[in-house]
Amino acid sequence: MAATGLLLLVGLSRPNAAQPDLLPRGWAPGPLLPVTLGPATVTAVLAAAYLLGAAGVLVGLRRGARALRGWWGAGGLALGALLVAPFGSADHISYVAYGRILVMGGNPWVASPQTWAGGSDPVTSRVEAPWTEEPSVYGPAATLLHGLSAALGGPQLRQEVWVWQLLVVLAWLATRAALRAALPQRLHGRVDVAWTTNPLVLGVGVLGAHVDVVAAAFVAAGVALLARRPGPTGGLLAGAVLGLAASTKVTYGVGLLAVVGGVWLARRAPREAVARTVGLVAGSVLVAGALHAWAGPHVYDQLRRSRDAVSLATPWRPLFEALRGDLGEDQARSLVTLGAAVVAVVMAAALARATRPAAPQEEAGNRPAVLALWLVAVLALAYSLAAPYSLPWYDVLVWSALPALVPGTVDLLALARLAVMALAYVPGRVLGMTPAVEAASMGFRREVAPWLVLLLWVVTLGVSAAGARGGSGRWFGPPRAGSPPTPTR
Repeated sequence: MAATGLLLLVGLSRPNAAQPDLLPRGWAPGPLLPVTLGPATVTAVLAAAYLLGAAGVLVGLRRGARALRGWWGAGGLALGALLVAPFGSADHISYVAYGRILVMGGNPWVASPQTWAGGSDPVTSRVEAPWTEEPSVYGPAATLLHGLSAALGGPQLRQEVWVWQLLVVLAWLATRAALRAALPQRLHGRVDVAWTTNPLVLGVGVLGAHVDVVAAAFVAAGVALLARRPGPTGGLLAGAVLGLAASTKVTYGVGLLAVVGGVWLARRAPREAVARTVGLVAGSVLVAGALHAWAGPHVYDQLRRSRDAVSLATPWRPLFEALRGDLGEDQARSLVTLGAAVVAVVMAAALARATRPAAPQEEAGNRPAVLALWLVAVLALAYSLAAPYSLPWYDVLVWSALPALVPGTVDLLALARLAVMALAYVPGRVLGMTPAVEAASMGFRREVAPWLVLLLWVVTLGVSAAGARGGSGRWFGPPRAGSPPTPTR
């Protein structure tokens, strides 16, 4: 609770180094606390919140906390989230700016916020670095939601952002509902520790109003449909929702791969597995295909241009800096991208060996969903660890799927990764820092975080090797006798 209170303090106060100025507020909530936190203060408050939050999550995961009763607790957190202004980045301004370009008749995958309307638009002109000159990198489903926010809230920036916050909070609540529907009741406590009350997920994802929360909700909903609607219609609907996930952010296409994998690993009759796979793929292709046909050929132009980006807090950044002097920037980026692909495969294999899904053979009804979420967690964590461009909110998908895993070292790996990245990106914005705060923030981001993430690579490989020697690696069958139950970035 202390960690969440500190996060709310940042969001309820006046604009600061973590929270961009969205005023005038119009009919949306404005600052409720008449205080302005200085750059050093807001950085310290956020760092303390994430450290306290990580400690609380660790205790909750180790002790196996009980599930929240009903929806009152989650509803209270949702209300708090809707009263704050988003913080930790200025990404939410770019979201609604792309939406405004869309509803005003432009193409957000071609026009940049800075150039739209000659730079005089009341919303797009307030986009902050590093997105002022960048067209959208988001998929058509996300952009339609951005457009909805702009249409309902425009033309005032704070109103548009608040509508977007409402969509994010609803997605966060929907994820909890989907996980409770997909997983057996004994895992609902892990759902609330890892997702609902996790201050790190709340801070970097929900209170930061990041699109990743929406994409994760689509993945969780697809898994829930897989669990609750086992027939052909359920497969088609699940595939359609997973198509929405991939059309929100392209990396969330991993959801379809994981769900198909869960169907086959559940060891159902081959005919049934084929039928469900066909339904899943067909539903996904129909929805994603229709959305991309509407969006046009430029949807991923900016994504292709930025695919070789290397963020500051990853282990790839020091290597990139060392290589580009001798090889040139383009070749150095290409080598880093290739290396990251190899490391991602290695990390995925290691995590698959080191973890187990939390559904025993006798829980046949939940088994495909649990296996699907296990694969989501493995693949998403491998990507977060290995990607050359990675930010704290990229871990949202990991934490939405983590409740489906047997508690173990993977909890610590995921927690350490998210905590390191959250600390590396406080206060978060490019603007508003004093030289001293910038030196401290960028120093940790550049000089400390990459080596801590590299250490997590080593630990992951070590845990995998130990699991293989101990015979506690992947597990799809019934338990053995005597075994326990189961750039500026």
